[in-house]
Amino acid sequence: MQYYSLNNNSPKVSFQDAVIKGLAPDKGLYFPESITPIKKSFIENIESYSNNEIAHELIQQFVGNEIPEKDLKAIIEDVLQFDFPLVPIENDIYSLELFHGPTMAFKDVGARFMARCLSYFNKENPNQVTVLVATSGDTGGAVASGFLGVKGVNVVILYPSGKVSDVQEKQLTTLGQNIEALEVDGVFDDCQAMVKKAFLDTSITDKMQLTSANSINIARWLPQMFYFAFAYKQLKKQRSLSGVEVKKLVFSVPSGNYGNICAGMMAQKLGLPIELFIASTNANKVVPSYLETGNYNPKPSVATISNAMDVGNPSNFVRIEKLHDNDFEKLKSNLQSYSFTDEETRESMLQLFNEYNYIADPHGAIGYLGIKEHQTKNDNTQYVFLETAHPVKFLPVMDEKITSKIEIPEQIKSVLDKKKVATSINTYEELKFFLMK
Repeated sequence: MQYYSLNNNSPKVSFQDAVIKGLAPDKGLYFPESITPIKKSFIENIESYSNNEIAHELIQQFVGNEIPEKDLKAIIEDVLQFDFPLVPIENDIYSLELFHGPTMAFKDVGARFMARCLSYFNKENPNQVTVLVATSGDTGGAVASGFLGVKGVNVVILYPSGKVSDVQEKQLTTLGQNIEALEVDGVFDDCQAMVKKAFLDTSITDKMQLTSANSINIARWLPQMFYFAFAYKQLKKQRSLSGVEVKKLVFSVPSGNYGNICAGMMAQKLGLPIELFIASTNANKVVPSYLETGNYNPKPSVATISNAMDVGNPSNFVRIEKLHDNDFEKLKSNLQSYSFTDEETRESMLQLFNEYNYIADPHGAIGYLGIKEHQTKNDNTQYVFLETAHPVKFLPVMDEKITSKIEIPEQIKSVLDKKKVATSINTYEELKFFLMK
């Protein structure tokens, strides 16, 4: 498989080079040269396959022969060490819980997959690779955990000071070893801009190998396809047991950098029967405004209680446009998007708790709100919203009535008492000095 830059001004590269480079020299995101739908018979019988088999079927063409089948299957088995339960909330509405991994966030799968691919590619390489990544919340912890102790790889994580939760901060600042954290005086967009600038700074890249573990990296982005197939497998199994009719399937995805929903669209391109996607967002509503007006106008991000979605210029949206042939009308027919306030988010968390005894984090609650907005005009539809992080990470912004019922999982207890270690920076020059020291 070859990958090309969506800016169309860089040479095509292999999967390995795309993973190691992260971003193309022309600042573009890498995209696969071809997408081949998987066999229809596989989709029709998906409930008879294991999660590992499904994941391998989805990802294999994008890796090609660069990782032998035996090794790729071993990587997948190591990555998928936890469950992805589909929880019924109300009639035809389900929550897909993606927080049962080591850092209790959906990004665990992508971070673990990328770490193991990079470890495979780097096993005979004497040179160090530096993973440089910006986080608005859970990416940092997932990357830190996924890459901890990986030979030949150093990790530098930039995060906005005061704009991630206490638990999220602990997860990315307490591990030590090959993980270093930089606390930036700014917002996520400032962190992301610094990272992108570093990738294009030849005075750095001539002296060290940089790669990214944000969802701009194909090995972080593509494995998120698995979630949508795992949800469909569970729905299909329920249908076959109950004999209920097959309904249209709509996913509501809490969206910030748009990597997760973009991966869902890739799964759809491979043949998964998904009717529509809903991008459910907070006050950072660049995409809802675009779909309404046709004008794509990135803006500085706004801080909200659903901080992982506090992104004013989502990186992956260019991939979403490419998946729809850069055709605005085609995109509008497959994507709807709604924006919700912090107050509406709090009300949604309370409603889910009071009416359905379900505890959602702020991001999942916005996913649920997207469904309720869409549901008013549609019927004969089954909905799945993605619950992307464990609610324990967001206790300060949740109602006490809810937080009193939340038990702290072992994954979180293990970092709470550890000492935060982070270096404060304000400018790109400080980042550059840190990397070159």
